[in-house]
Amino acid sequence: MIRIGIVGYGNVGKGAALAVNAASDMELKAVFTRRDIKSLRQEDGSLIHLSHVDSAASMINDIDVMLLCGGSATDLPKQAPYFASMFNTVDSYDNHAKIPGYMAAIDAVATKTTAIVSAGWDPGPFSMMRSLFESILPDGATYTFWGKGVSQGHSDAIRRVEGVLHAIQYTIPIDSAVNAVRAGEKPVFEARQKMRRECFVVADSNADKAKIEDTIKKMPHYFADYDTSVSFIEIEELNEKHSEMPHGGMVLRSGNTGENTQVMEFSLNLESNPEFTGSIMVAYARAAYRMAQEGLYGAKTVFDVPLSYLSDKDRLTLIKELL
Repeated sequence: MIRIGIVGYGNVGKGAALAVNAASDMELKAVFTRRDIKSLRQEDGSLIHLSHVDSAASMINDIDVMLLCGGSATDLPKQAPYFASMFNTVDSYDNHAKIPGYMAAIDAVATKTTAIVSAGWDPGPFSMMRSLFESILPDGATYTFWGKGVSQGHSDAIRRVEGVLHAIQYTIPIDSAVNAVRAGEKPVFEARQKMRRECFVVADSNADKAKIEDTIKKMPHYFADYDTSVSFIEIEELNEKHSEMPHGGMVLRSGNTGENTQVMEFSLNLESNPEFTGSIMVAYARAAYRMAQEGLYGAKTVFDVPLSYLSDKDRLTLIKELL
């Protein structure tokens, strides 16, 4: 059995715990949190025991892979190098523009461990599809649309803004842009022509709402390049109308082979973004464990992981059943 640890028991951590418990070849060894609590009841009714994150280093011989389920804005840049120096790790860091530097910082310390970075669904399977599509249709253009749905990374980034108590952010594709690509056109878009962003924010009663809105709209890598709306609501409305976490999106490539136009598309429609993200991380935990056994240390991405390493089936079974 692959022994799994989880750092962070928010939405993604809970989703990862469900996925570990459902895996036939894994066991959940420990969950680490910064919160001062000893146990929690999981959604399936089972009791889960928690330890403070500072105690994780004492379990270096008891955990095969650590799943890092913190936020990309501030948690993972600090946590990932620390844990990758001791454990094999998987994270879902999703700040695309900063991945090269993030990966380099982890690679510097993961000299005897395997650290798979940015293994959510974008970056993750969406990244794989972009690479696959471009390899098959080199003469073409690739387009990625996210939503409609809740972006965990963007919501977390808003919640880090001073004066914000809670927030949810929706990414919404612009239909005319999607339809143009599906029709085989190759339009050139600015970011704001592809998607827009809706933010629902619960602010502290003494907060400067105008400053909060301005900070959100000017946030680089998250909102600055998009048409963004910010609505301030009460916590009751947020809990009533925005408690679910759906998401989805699509990767498309419009390309040419000779005189013919070809369109490739991969899409997701998710009822639970964090549970799906947790499931991806658990599959990559299996890969991290196998790669570490082979001495394939350092920071890795989804481009570096053989597809067969994600499955609990052996190679011959995969060939027989799925090829």
